[in-house]
Amino acid sequence: MSKSAKDASQMTPEARYDYFVEQVKSAEVIWTLQDDDGCVMLTTEEEDCIPMWPSEEAAKSWAIDDWANCIPLEIPVSEWLERWVPGMQDDDLFVAVFPVQEDLGVVIPPYELEQRLTPKQRH
Repeated sequence: MSKSAKDASQMTPEARYDYFVEQVKSAEVIWTLQDDDGCVMLTTEEEDCIPMWPSEEAAKSWAIDDWANCIPLEIPVSEWLERWVPGMQDDDLFVAVFPVQEDLGVVIPPYELEQRLTPKQRH
């Protein structure tokens, strides 16, 4: 793992969330993992989540043990905003932002991440 990704993986969940937003805005892509059945799902005590990472490398770092057969899926931000946010909201799914092995990260509804990724409209 590169130094920046490794450093980010050591951050608090909130700091990883901020790092994730910066990286995604810059690269204009979001990464998740998929297998033959579709996207990886994580379940907390209260929510079903789709994990999202800021880079292919960070997503690959999760693909071990039970997830070893998963491959990274690159999603352009425009597609994520247009198709994934409404679809996830319809399915009552949350986003696990930049999970690491020991910590699921910040778990938020997709519209909250959408607000962070979308430039503020100026009037």
